[in-house]
Amino acid sequence: MPFRCGVKDHKFHITQHFSYYIGRHSWNNSTLKLNYAISRNHTISYIKFSDVRLALRSAFAVWSSAIPVKFKETRDYEHANITIGFFYGDHGDGSPFEDNVIAHAIIGPGKGMIRFNLALTFAVDFSSEESDMAFDLETVAVHEIGHVLGLGHSSYPEAVMWPYSSPRTTNVELTSDDAYGAQILYDSNPDFDIDSLKPLNSASKSFGLKEIITISVSLVVAAVSNGFRYYEFLC
Repeated sequence: MPFRCGVKDHKFHITQHFSYYIGRHSWNNSTLKLNYAISRNHTISYIKFSDVRLALRSAFAVWSSAIPVKFKETRDYEHANITIGFFYGDHGDGSPFEDNVIAHAIIGPGKGMIRFNLALTFAVDFSSEESDMAFDLETVAVHEIGHVLGLGHSSYPEAVMWPYSSPRTTNVELTSDDAYGAQILYDSNPDFDIDSLKPLNSASKSFGLKEIITISVSLVVAAVSNGFRYYEFLC
């Protein structure tokens, strides 16, 4: 059974290799400061909460380096723009976790949610985590934050928005595909350093913002064996 992101790809509008939810869902451009809250009731027992916070803070910083959106942690879980938690199976959001789903993101008007599959093992430091099936928490968080910002999946395997992930791997550096996709929605961070982007391999086409052409087709991603999937849906 292939493991990948369980998102229904036909719900996305693709632009070059990155994609958007139909309607190009994004936060109001006047709302450039978003609060996020991590559930203290639905968290991981084997990772210090302080380490979970640091991993998520780093994940949000990855995106704010490219776009003029600032993220700030708050303890007000009920009123936070983005809520984050770790859950088992059927956790009440209408999309029960399957064993091969790492996480999912839910986005809607004025609200975003990120849910990690507590049945899996996460890590913030592979040197201290012995499990061969552990997933890097920051890597998964970077991917899901991209969805909360309005991005769909990329067909570039190097992109953080590629829908597959494998245990004991990290991918927290934006490619041009990730950055340009987000910048079309939110503009560019004035301090953005294009040289900080992870280069695409020689088989991938590099393109600039002015070269991007919208293509009205559905994104179809071939199944990849032995890869876990993310899962996202638009509410």
